[in-house]
Amino acid sequence: MGVADVVATAFGGDLPIAVAAFDGSRTGPSDAPATLVVRRPSVLSRIVSAPGELGLARAYVAGDVDFDGDIYAVLDVQRSIGALRLRPAVVLALVRAIGVRHLRPLPPPPEEARLTGPLHSRERDAAAIAHHYDVSNEFYERVLGPSMTYSCAVWDRPDVGLDAAQRAKYDLIARKLALRPGMRLLDIGCGWGGMVRRAAREYGVRAVGVTLSNRQADWAAKRVAEEGLGDLVEIRVQDYRDVPDGPYDAVSSIGMYEHVGVDTLPTYLEQCRALVRPGGRVLNHGITRPVGGTSPIAPKSFMGRYVFPDGALHDVGRLVSAAHDAGLEVRHVETLREHYALTLRAWVANLERNWEECVRLAGEGRARVWRLYMAGSAVQFEHGLLQVHQVLAVRAEAGRSGMPLRPDWVETARSLNASS
Repeated sequence: MGVADVVATAFGGDLPIAVAAFDGSRTGPSDAPATLVVRRPSVLSRIVSAPGELGLARAYVAGDVDFDGDIYAVLDVQRSIGALRLRPAVVLALVRAIGVRHLRPLPPPPEEARLTGPLHSRERDAAAIAHHYDVSNEFYERVLGPSMTYSCAVWDRPDVGLDAAQRAKYDLIARKLALRPGMRLLDIGCGWGGMVRRAAREYGVRAVGVTLSNRQADWAAKRVAEEGLGDLVEIRVQDYRDVPDGPYDAVSSIGMYEHVGVDTLPTYLEQCRALVRPGGRVLNHGITRPVGGTSPIAPKSFMGRYVFPDGALHDVGRLVSAAHDAGLEVRHVETLREHYALTLRAWVANLERNWEECVRLAGEGRARVWRLYMAGSAVQFEHGLLQVHQVLAVRAEAGRSGMPLRPDWVETARSLNASS
């Protein structure tokens, strides 16, 4: 039995995709939308030493396993069938097909994160952020496109384009926060400065963006200067826990709180409240779990080792309750689940279109990590395994919220669309 046949059997057989292997064996439909390619015998060590998701991920990042064709077809197989089933008979068949000498232990690919120090200390959080974001600004430019926005966009239609959808997201947040000229905005986890730059340019606010990524801050500060926004926008490398100059009129946090962790969520929300004036609004935009409670991203999972080390996902109910416990009154919750699937597919298309350049800028292993995690996340959002919510809250004082009786940003959006 060839290696391809053994691998197909390990997945349960009768796959809708093809499997090919370095020994020349091949199995599966001739017109399959994708082929899982086993390129090297070292795959045996990877999947035996770390059975399941992590072993397969290591094999892919290292180039021992690859995909030809539609990556989403391969990921749908994993979603519907499950992980590789390493029953003793399967392991024995793999050893016979590949050779026992290939069972020797291999080091993990260098792209794997191994953080040290107390969980969610300032130093360890900075290292976790650097692992993910200090890859290469040029790499992110190829993947994210001109907006350099690394969070879920808001799509009026699937064909509006990524950059227009990202602008719509920033405008929606600005309207929910009721931004007006002269207001002060704090953007926690500002990334490459998309929100603070648009808020200053289009809404006349004075904005501060904080990030733990030195490379993001350098890129954002340069873009602020180029756009002539230096009098309105300040970019800082700063932990949100150390922001000293509140209160602000509004606080936004877009795609950041996933890094906060489980036990630190109350601290994060209490700091949001402390940094906004009475009557000021706070908007949290982030990925949520579809089931109850809070869960750290598993340390031995692909996402925990390669993508978001030390991250955690909360369900939206937990987030709302924690916001109330912190003294913030939640006024509006909106889900954007389908929007994130569209956004991720656009990023994957950018990555694949610029593959050779992305590999040159960040290395093949890193490009493989991003391809696998973004495509896999798109599938999870499409099937409801992940969600994303915008939660708008206000620091109400003595029962006074300053909020409209009905959401005013909806009518504002209609008037903007009518005039555009």
